[in-house]
Amino acid sequence: MLTVELDYPLPPEAVAQTPVEPRHASRLLDTRTLTHRTFLELADLLEAGDLLVVNRTRVRAARLRGVKVGTGGRVEALVLRRLSEERWEALLRPSRRLRPGVLVQFGPLRAEVVSGPVDGVAVLDLSGPGEVEELVEQEGEVPLPPYISRSLQDPERYQTVFASRLGSSAAPTAGLHFTNRVLEALARKGVERTEIDLEVGWATFRPIGAARIEDHPMGVERFRLPDEAAAAVDRCRAKGGRVVAVGTTVVRTLETCASSDGLVTPGEGQTRLYVTPGYRFRVVDLMVTNFHAPRSSLLALVWAFMGEEWREAYRTALEHGYRFLSFGDAMLAERHPGMGRE
Repeated sequence: MLTVELDYPLPPEAVAQTPVEPRHASRLLDTRTLTHRTFLELADLLEAGDLLVVNRTRVRAARLRGVKVGTGGRVEALVLRRLSEERWEALLRPSRRLRPGVLVQFGPLRAEVVSGPVDGVAVLDLSGPGEVEELVEQEGEVPLPPYISRSLQDPERYQTVFASRLGSSAAPTAGLHFTNRVLEALARKGVERTEIDLEVGWATFRPIGAARIEDHPMGVERFRLPDEAAAAVDRCRAKGGRVVAVGTTVVRTLETCASSDGLVTPGEGQTRLYVTPGYRFRVVDLMVTNFHAPRSSLLALVWAFMGEEWREAYRTALEHGYRFLSFGDAMLAERHPGMGRE
């Protein structure tokens, strides 16, 4: 399948530069009927007995700015994931001349390049006067996607209301629309909620550079599916409810842990799950997600989930002025009948 099939015209003015306030005032396209709502109305589109699954990961202050030891050349690092106590994976800019053995100073943090960079991604040994994770939080900035040119007055606006477990390099953006009012309305409707963790990293937002979708190398991301989340999926299935994934990260976590009967096994580990058209979903029935960039693995997952209907949904959203990407609007999608359990 050719990557060019994931293309669509995205004018620059459709890319949201700032989030709307309040969060739940963002628009919500019900792709089942192509009707227009606000996110505050999400409860009206779900049913009692449905299960909402959210990603509670918190974005770390992953952008570090420093200098190359010896030359003073400026270096920027986007910390992607922790490999061990001191070893980290990071995206470096500029990556030229940052060969293994080179030292970079990020305030009190010292980084030694261990391997790479390959496509800008290197493995670093980080050390300093204290716990490295705390020093990263102290010295770093919360990173915004490169297509957002404006800074945030309040960095918490790039965190979801569920954010509690530090570890991501980017926000699970479908969760950014939720507020306490939305959650209260869902609870009154009888919609249950549970939480998982997937540490959003390079694997999620790395663009597809290969000519064929299936040739794209999907990177590793850490996930955790707690016992209580697995039990909630079991209860939902037993009652005949639907599993509603908030974002592609939740979809990938649940499907990584799924068995053929639609249940999930709790646990934690690493996933390389790359969902492309033809994938048969075992757990997720509905998905809340933002509008994603052309030629992205995120859009490939949407296509796999919805089938060809994704094209009409995206056309409708563009024609009606929806805002795209991380700070944009959302849509509610239903799994295509041919893409799920038999």
